[in-house]
Amino acid sequence: MDIDKFIEEVDKLGLKLTDNMLNKLNIYKEYLVEYNKHTNLTRITDDEDIYLKHFYDSLTVLKTIDLNKYDNLIDIGSGAGFPGMVIAICFPNLQVTLLDSSNKRIDFLNNLINKLDINNVKTVCERAEEYARNNLDSYDIVTSRAVANLEILSELCIPLVKVAGYFIALKSNIDNELNNSKNIIKILNGNIENIYKFTLPDNKSIRTIIKIKKVNKTPNGYPREYAKIKRCVEKHS
Repeated sequence: MDIDKFIEEVDKLGLKLTDNMLNKLNIYKEYLVEYNKHTNLTRITDDEDIYLKHFYDSLTVLKTIDLNKYDNLIDIGSGAGFPGMVIAICFPNLQVTLLDSSNKRIDFLNNLINKLDINNVKTVCERAEEYARNNLDSYDIVTSRAVANLEILSELCIPLVKVAGYFIALKSNIDNELNNSKNIIKILNGNIENIYKFTLPDNKSIRTIIKIKKVNKTPNGYPREYAKIKRCVEKHS
C-alpha cells in the first residue's frame, strides 16, 4: 500500500488525514525501520507493508467506533505501538496509554513520543493483569491487537473498561476463540455488541474485530493471576 492508497483507504474509514498526521506517521515509519535494525520489534519493515499491515490495520478500529466521541483509551500489549500510537497520532482529542510488559518496547515508544513531540500519549511498563487490578473500570476504550487468545485477552482487558465503555479486540480468524470466550466475557459483564469480519485492501489478510460493551462494573476477584487465567484457557484447547 503506497501513501496515496493509504490516504484513500483511510478516507473510506471516515478519517481525513492531515499533513501533520502524515508527517508524524512518516517519522514513525522511518524510526521503526531504523530501530528494528538493532532491536527486533517487527517482521514487517517494507514501507508499503508498514502502511498496510501496521498503520491502516490499526485504523480499522474506525469500522467499529467513532473515536472523536471519547476521552481516553488504553492499548494493551502495545508492542511497537499498534494500534495505540497510530490512534494517538490521528486522534489528538484522546488521552492514550500504551501498556506493555517489555522494557525494550517501552524504550522504543518513549523515544518515539519524544521524536514526534506528542503530548496525548503515555507509556506504562507493567503486566496487564497487575495494572488492571489497580485501574478497574477506568477507560472509555480498551484496545488490543493480535496479542493473545481472546479468552485471555478478555480477562485482561474488560476489567479496565468503564461501564458503558468498550473493549475492541483486533484479531485475524478467531471462530474457535470466540466461542470459548463467551463465558468469561459474560462473567466480566461484557456484551458482544458486534463482530466485524473483512479483508485488508490487499484482499488476502483476513481480519476480525470484536466490539464488546461493558454493561456493569468488574466483579470481585478479577482479573485473576495470569497463571490461573492460562490454566482455564488450556482446558478448552
